Amino acid sequence: MNAIVQAFKHAQIFRRQENDREPSEVVVRDPRIIEQTNSIKTQKKPESTYDAIATKTPLTTPNDSHQEKPEPPLDEAREEVPNEPPPSLPNAWIYDGQVYDLSDFIKRHPGGEFFIGRMKNRDITILVNIFHPNPQKVKKILKKYALNREAVPEDVHPKYAAPEFLFHEGFDGWRDTPKFDFDSQERLLDRIKTRLNTPEMKKKIAHMDFMFDAIALILGIIYILVQVLRLGFTQYMPIYLFVPLMVALRISLAGAGHYFIHRPQVGLNKALEQVFDINYVPMAFVVTDGHSLMHHPCTQSEVDIKRNVFTAMLELPRFYRVPVHTIHKLAHVLTGMLVRASEICILGFKFGVKDLYGSWQRSLLHYVGLIAMRILLLGELILFAIHGDIVAWFAQFILTVWISTFMIVASHDFEEIEKDDAIKQAEDWAVFQIQNSYDLTMIGNKYVDCFLSAGLSPHRVHHVLPYQKSGFANIISEDIVREEAAKYNVVWSKPKNFFLDRLPILLRHYLFHSSRMAKENNFTLLKEHFHPQALLRSMKYVLEGIVGIGSI
Repeated sequence: MNAIVQAFKHAQIFRRQENDREPSEVVVRDPRIIEQTNSIKTQKKPESTYDAIATKTPLTTPNDSHQEKPEPPLDEAREEVPNEPPPSLPNAWIYDGQVYDLSDFIKRHPGGEFFIGRMKNRDITILVNIFHPNPQKVKKILKKYALNREAVPEDVHPKYAAPEFLFHEGFDGWRDTPKFDFDSQERLLDRIKTRLNTPEMKKKIAHMDFMFDAIALILGIIYILVQVLRLGFTQYMPIYLFVPLMVALRISLAGAGHYFIHRPQVGLNKALEQVFDINYVPMAFVVTDGHSLMHHPCTQSEVDIKRNVFTAMLELPRFYRVPVHTIHKLAHVLTGMLVRASEICILGFKFGVKDLYGSWQRSLLHYVGLIAMRILLLGELILFAIHGDIVAWFAQFILTVWISTFMIVASHDFEEIEKDDAIKQAEDWAVFQIQNSYDLTMIGNKYVDCFLSAGLSPHRVHHVLPYQKSGFANIISEDIVREEAAKYNVVWSKPKNFFLDRLPILLRHYLFHSSRMAKENNFTLLKEHFHPQALLRSMKYVLEGIVGIGSI
């Protein structure tokens, strides 16, 4: 059972009123599921609570303009997809339309148990072909775990075993998971991998990974020294120097963490990936699933939860957003993330550790890193408060939170998604990734920008090669990716400057558009900010921060 879903289920503040309509009755249409499931069960598992999650769903916001469009008609021959998960989902992983039971394989796969556990009751076709260095080898291994039947809707969790508020209304995992052709021998990704897998390129990439890690380590040491100087030797670290340094260091270290969550989850990397949280915005324990396993494989699709990650902010009246969201994130640091981390740990140990990792021992470093990062961020705040330097801490906190928030959504056209031509369509997965991603520049140097942009500088290569271990590896791979993409007539657009090209658009969209309620009801500016429901929502947004709601 997914511990993160359980955590959201138990968070009462996120529940909304149930829909007026009755839950759809789910009938397992194919008796082979029952027969196969019974044959592979060796012990009784805890009763699934997916149905409870579906009927006690988290608080969601009114639909975006693109959500208000009527659902496209399904093919008449297509069977209607159930809206609710069945009482007990089978142990099923779907690859290329066939069903496999990888429950035992979780314990045998080196470093992949985390990803396998999270992908239960999902389609793993895209993930295997883009992340694994040898998809053909995976196909041979999968044959050992085949259930010898085709997948049916009841094999897939309709909400991907994730909180429902992360998806657009009406999302269904069976219907909305995108499909790409990975059988063709003329795929762009295969051509790129062939050129990258030469001994010379492998050696260069390994060297760049080492350099990336070395610089990340140096930045970590500088991060500690800057705070020591500010707290103990203020004359050497004035506030006008401390604040920009801390902002740059936090974003840069988060960039290192960004690549750590893309690496095989082995050894210390299980804990080190939590450095992604050092910019106060994400929660790597959750993001590893939403970012690596949903955003990257299924960019700009209904599965891509990154499209909705900050839309809750749009519920607030426009001039309340900066102060209220800032307080919301401060509450995360003070209590919210500790509450959420503790809840995830307790529920994970109670329900889902073996399903996700194969054993408690395999999961330990994930949880150690999760708790350690929460203690670090809160401990820093307490230290600065004790030294009477809370203004310096708060200044770097505000800048870090807001710059990082906009960076997260700067590399895709999420704010323009409602436009019909915003998403460029392509059957080739790698072509699609290049056409729907941006490279970001900060100061113009790719290697410096790689850190200052939290890893988003070589972003298009990163989306084509999400398995690469560092931003530096992506930088030296760019020439090959561009050359091969040109053979497919893919235009390599000029990188966009974060401050000049993207930030003005994001500011307009996230800070100055009217709230959803005001837009739907044609409120005046005054009524938008003083309507009782608007005031209530603002107060609730702060409370959600206190209990850890809103983490990504």
